[in-house]
Amino acid sequence: MHMEACVNAVEIVAVCASYGRREVLRGIDLRIPAGEWFCLLGPNGAGKSTLLHCLTGHVLPTQGMIRIAEAPTMTDGKRRLGYACAPDQLPGLLTGRQCLAVYAAAKQLARIDANIIALAETLRFTPYFDHYVDTYSLGTRQKLCMLLALLGEPLLIVLDEAFNGLDPRSALIIKRELQLRTAAGSAVLLATHSLDIVEHYAQRAALMLSGRVMREWSASDLAELRRSGGDFEAAVAAASEAES
Repeated sequence: MHMEACVNAVEIVAVCASYGRREVLRGIDLRIPAGEWFCLLGPNGAGKSTLLHCLTGHVLPTQGMIRIAEAPTMTDGKRRLGYACAPDQLPGLLTGRQCLAVYAAAKQLARIDANIIALAETLRFTPYFDHYVDTYSLGTRQKLCMLLALLGEPLLIVLDEAFNGLDPRSALIIKRELQLRTAAGSAVLLATHSLDIVEHYAQRAALMLSGRVMREWSASDLAELRRSGGDFEAAVAAASEAES
């Protein structure tokens, strides 16, 4: 598995978005290069999920520009996007196998990737392939969401609290799979409250508050925190307090 070189997996420039008269995003600027694991932090209501929905096309920005995989149009870019929807958004009346087949067809794949079948086996998801999604537990739904997001070797993998409900073994398997994907050139954009993921896996991170990116941590910032045994939770709390 190898991705072609690409300067930016996603480029987000001055993006604003609203729900009716309520402004949710207020000029977001982010660039995530291929091969990077980027974590987006922030309290509930900060705008993280709305930003991810702008990337997938579920929400249209009121202004600004989003460019995925340096593609000339958003439609072309979304072909290189892998998105893990919320578990409760999965179609309950389809089986896991049918969900994978629908996603594969949408991505114009001739078949479900062999590495996805292998990952399903490693995650112990295989026995659920032909069960209806509405019979799944939260953790089993999360596994399916991840399998769907990774179909077709996407250049940009977008995840929103993707580890909620997963048992520790499955969470570790998925973290290692994402590390393999970034090593091969994919970028991961993960919105999360889990600071241990930032501390152990992310190359960069940013804190969103009230629809703006208020603080960014570079790779060297995170490396220094790891070397010094610094308290990242305290760093995030301090940044949040400074901007409140």
